[in-house]
Amino acid sequence: MNTKAEISEIKEITEFIKYLQGERNYSKLTAKSYKTDMYLFVDFLNTNYNGVGLTKCSRNIIRAYLAYLYNQKLQKSSIIRKFATLRSFYKFLVLNSYIEINPISAMSTPKAEKKIPKFLTEQDMLKLFDMEDISLRDRAMLELLYSSGIRIEEMVSLNLKDIDLLYGTVKVFGKGSTERIVPIGYKCCIAIKKYLDQRKQTDGFNSPLFLNKDNVRITSRGARKILHNWFVKAGFIKKVSPHTIRHSFATHLLDRGCDIKSVQQMLGHKNLATTQIYTHVTLESLRKVYDKTHPRV
Repeated sequence: MNTKAEISEIKEITEFIKYLQGERNYSKLTAKSYKTDMYLFVDFLNTNYNGVGLTKCSRNIIRAYLAYLYNQKLQKSSIIRKFATLRSFYKFLVLNSYIEINPISAMSTPKAEKKIPKFLTEQDMLKLFDMEDISLRDRAMLELLYSSGIRIEEMVSLNLKDIDLLYGTVKVFGKGSTERIVPIGYKCCIAIKKYLDQRKQTDGFNSPLFLNKDNVRITSRGARKILHNWFVKAGFIKKVSPHTIRHSFATHLLDRGCDIKSVQQMLGHKNLATTQIYTHVTLESLRKVYDKTHPRV
């Protein structure tokens, strides 16, 4: 049976959810997730800290709650989401004068696990490029993705003026309107030239590089669908996407000795830490080389 204090705090959760939907424009589904998270926290308080309500929580209690979540073997992403819910809730309480001191304000968000990106082997990539019935356009798209490591959204945004087949470069406009020049290989240039020679119809240098069947710029969704069909035809059982090609590009360069700063620049990463995730992938290759060459293994 709820006490008056508990009823008051449940009311505060209700006001919090109304705030998320009314002022922050959160969807019903997202608001429902926040509500579920909050009542899970209430259950924890009632079970472990009888008499301590939401407005009386200390930083130590919240730390104990995080420890409880870890002990429940929840995924880190789930724990981070529940922590974010509490952070938003207590910020709401302060803004609306329910409490004066935010117990969670000085606490740092739990760090997410860095997932090692999935990638294709060099032999897997050869499977794609060895397919004989692939169209010139689709082959050019695959060659460009693997040769440059660009995102599919960046690829479909390219115009003819952004490709320099003579010098083997592509000008890419990435996230935050950043611009970078990325080298592309000879085989990629040949594939693009064959496609353009077959296509012939252009509207000058501002014409999109890749067109769909209606002779307009291909969309990211359309390109994904087309490439997915080729991944299936190549016999890939595991999930493969255009971003897998980007991961493969970075991994293969590092495997073959490219320095990480250059890979960072080509991928368009602002922070080196984002690129360093690929070094975990290459450790397996280094281990194999080490085992083969070190005299004391």
